[in-house]
Amino acid sequence: MDHVADIKKYTKKVDEAVVASMEKTYRLVLSRADSALVSFADEKEVDTVRKNFIVKKLGVTDDAAAQKALDSVSAKMKGVSRKNRLTVYYLLAEELGKLDVLK
Repeated sequence: MDHVADIKKYTKKVDEAVVASMEKTYRLVLSRADSALVSFADEKEVDTVRKNFIVKKLGVTDDAAAQKALDSVSAKMKGVSRKNRLTVYYLLAEELGKLDVLK
């Protein structure tokens, strides 16, 4: 999958170095069909993204900011049935001003 092209559907500027780093970091997760996608309709999945990515990886502990970012990304991707995990993570990091953490 061309992750840069997918991310460009939702944001104008994409840091390709960040995407390349994320592809290495999440290679295993992205290789599995069941974990490569994110479902915003699944509350348990959204909670996992919040805990494991937003809090642990990005270091954002402000629950209101995390929820605002999740809501924003969900709205941007509304109508997309297959929400790629790397794209969701990139957009969340961008929304929270944490892209540098992913380099």
